[in-house]
Amino acid sequence: MFGTSGIRGPVGDEVTADLALAVGRAVVSEGAGTVVVGRDPRGSGEILADAAKAGVRECGGDVVDLGMVSTPTLARSIERHDADAGIVVTASHNPAPDNGLKLWNPSGQAFDTAQREAIESRILDEEFDLQAWDGIGEESTDVDGTDHHIADLVASMREEFDGEETPFDGLSVAVDVGNGAGGETADALTELGAHVHTLNAQPDGRFPARPSEPTAENCRALSAFVAESDADLGIAHDGDADRMRGATESGAFISGDTLLALFARAVVSEGDRVAAPLNVSLAVDDELEARGASLTRTRVGDVYVAERATESDVVFGGESSGAWIWPDETLCPDGPLAACKLAAIVARDGSLDALVDEIATYPLLRDNRELDDKYDVMARVEEAVTAAYDDDQVSTIDGVHVETEDGWFLVRASGTQPLVRVTAQARSEGEAEDLLATALDFLDDAQ
Repeated sequence: MFGTSGIRGPVGDEVTADLALAVGRAVVSEGAGTVVVGRDPRGSGEILADAAKAGVRECGGDVVDLGMVSTPTLARSIERHDADAGIVVTASHNPAPDNGLKLWNPSGQAFDTAQREAIESRILDEEFDLQAWDGIGEESTDVDGTDHHIADLVASMREEFDGEETPFDGLSVAVDVGNGAGGETADALTELGAHVHTLNAQPDGRFPARPSEPTAENCRALSAFVAESDADLGIAHDGDADRMRGATESGAFISGDTLLALFARAVVSEGDRVAAPLNVSLAVDDELEARGASLTRTRVGDVYVAERATESDVVFGGESSGAWIWPDETLCPDGPLAACKLAAIVARDGSLDALVDEIATYPLLRDNRELDDKYDVMARVEEAVTAAYDDDQVSTIDGVHVETEDGWFLVRASGTQPLVRVTAQARSEGEAEDLLATALDFLDDAQ
């Protein structure tokens, strides 16, 4: 039921009001007394949020309705309301026909593996603590969630710049909201002194201007605008603004691994760790090693990065899709916070083009095999790989990941398709090709 980042799927097929009702019931039946609920701009969001709120109240829980907000706004609002959980109705970067639900703790962390399993079990078994007529919960409304989020962002940046009121004075930033819920980015940057140009800032869950996912291809208009204007950088969000991607002053769209390296090196000190998925670039390892820090690898998915970010020596977490976590501020991937952090790097260190050029790029190769019995094949791949390599070279937390002296390869079953995907990276093209060939040999031999 839960993928790597919540429940998602086509509305009217996989995601229905019945499902949202059950989620609301299950969250309270698992112990939540007060639940904060919000939604992104998708047209189906209102009925799904209404159903989730009904499920909460039906089991005796109280609801705080935030209305249409970004996911990080909702995640930050739970603690402020002294609530026990949050439900955001969103399909994040998925296309308009989809919607979904994601669950949050007061810390801003998404429900972890055990919590998700408990919710799923209750829904499948229909074990809900339904209340009598006099035990139904109450509902209140909070229209100030976004304003509080903006205030948090502004306060964070002013603290980072030793109390300076407008640390981004003179900075020009283009923000492509993508017709999503992340308009607070433009407001926060403006309050911090930046001159802000907005693109696609009108919330519209049909995503008419561009597809919701902020990729280089989907954000070509942003890149062109930045290149042709006086902007020092460009920012792009997805529908619920948990993701943030960026462009340099020349309009070059920044790769996710390069952004991860820039964010990580800006915050680490000697002995610190950074959490990132198994498929992160060697360039991140290089930047951390140069500063006496290290990388701790997780399963693919921001929920797993957030779980690792709860460990005391992890100062930052992220994945190249655009989810960034600063655990001393929130355990939710906060796109508007990431936008402010990137603006801070430019305000402090200068040209983003020059900073990006400092980060190494290494050959990354991908291939796949279409397999109906992908999990059986993966079990045989794991057996063969663990026999061929030393224990400290192999991780099986998410597929099979092997580190070598100059690179790595990952063999991993797709979570949504009958495919096994193979990725390899090394410091030279030839080494990457050799690693990819080795990984494919393991996969082909296991069929």
